[in-house]
Amino acid sequence: MKASDLAELALRNLREAILRSSLTTLGVAVGVASLVAWLSLGIGLQSLATKRLSNSGLFDTVVVTQRRSLPSSRRQPAETSPAKDARPLDDDAKKDFEKLPNVVEVYSQIRFPTEVRFNGNPYSTIVAGIPASSQGNGSFDGMQGNFFSSPDADEAILQIEFARDLSSQPNSLIGKDVMLRYAERQALPPSTEGGAKGSDSTDDNAGGFSIVPREKTLHIVGIIETEPAAGFGGFGSGRLLIPQNVASTLRAAQVNDLRDAVRATSKKPVYASLTVRAKTPSMVEGIETAIKNMGFGTFSLLDATKNLRVFFTIFDMLLFIFGSLALAVATLGIINTLVMAILERRREIGILKALGAADRDVKQLFFVEAGVMGLLGGILGVGFGWLVGRAVTIGTNIYLKRQSLPSADVFSVPWWLVLSAIGIAVLVSLVAGLYPASRAARLNPVEALRYE
Repeated sequence: MKASDLAELALRNLREAILRSSLTTLGVAVGVASLVAWLSLGIGLQSLATKRLSNSGLFDTVVVTQRRSLPSSRRQPAETSPAKDARPLDDDAKKDFEKLPNVVEVYSQIRFPTEVRFNGNPYSTIVAGIPASSQGNGSFDGMQGNFFSSPDADEAILQIEFARDLSSQPNSLIGKDVMLRYAERQALPPSTEGGAKGSDSTDDNAGGFSIVPREKTLHIVGIIETEPAAGFGGFGSGRLLIPQNVASTLRAAQVNDLRDAVRATSKKPVYASLTVRAKTPSMVEGIETAIKNMGFGTFSLLDATKNLRVFFTIFDMLLFIFGSLALAVATLGIINTLVMAILERRREIGILKALGAADRDVKQLFFVEAGVMGLLGGILGVGFGWLVGRAVTIGTNIYLKRQSLPSADVFSVPWWLVLSAIGIAVLVSLVAGLYPASRAARLNPVEALRYE
């Protein structure tokens, strides 16, 4: 039997039992809509989390720290030689990182406590240096005001909570000045006392420094909702942001300065940490490996998100199972519809066989009918699922707006989900048509013609 004849017969049979066929198709559509809605929720939440983290510039970032050996709990033999000192995280190491392939920039983490004076009142806060490349981060999307006019501008961006501490109307702070009072670190000259003790005495004060109070006026240019300087790797947070170049020139005393002065392991200044940015997140792993081979410790957000990816995989699997329950019920509806069609069309099947139709032709006829219901149900189901997602998204954004929170697209229906849902609907329908098609093909044409 020709394919066109099969399609014509299948459509005619579906039209004759249009109410039953429509209800069965609607059942498939509801099942597909449930599947699409649940999966699009999982995909949307995963995309939302990934997008926020990717835009923050953390996925392409590697935090480098100096590797320090921890004291062993086991007693070592007296003849064992001392371990070699770890390589210091200094300017030489920074230059080596900059030479690595696929590295965009390398900068130090600058955060220090300070006092800000505004309208004659003191406010304690944390200052953080922000590189110019951070302007493209999602943290600055929708900010009030502007980003720094230049990497060397004496300007500041306030985090919204700190801005509210300064004024009940944070927006009015843009364009005003604040006084930054901080402690500047000044290196002490090498000690020259006791020259007769030998040349080593000139290094007694290597690494020593003094603290000098300083003041600097900053012009407020913007206010942001989030904290882009939030402690990645445990380095605290910044509520007053200034350009990285300006932060470097301040030479402000940081929390780790006292620790480094006590250790005095190097004549050169060392960094508590360095941030290495890669061109793309896919290149982070290679950069991490190269830095570890140099003898440094590394941490990247990709390390921390491995468990997050496992969580979303399990979450999507559970959503698929719950969404498939309605589709399983629709499968029973298809079986019921086609079995009833066999009872109503036994004489028609007998006539087809008497005219020379083979068992295979009868099977194909019922398969086509099941496939058509699955195809139409899949297309309608995708549309229903998309409408459900859009309705929930609109309702969610209305609620978030009332809570003064940014909007979010919690549902996502990619093209591959659309094609997969329709394909699953057709496949399930064909599977559901196996039993009715086989039963119809086994009918005896003589008994079928006698059937009243």
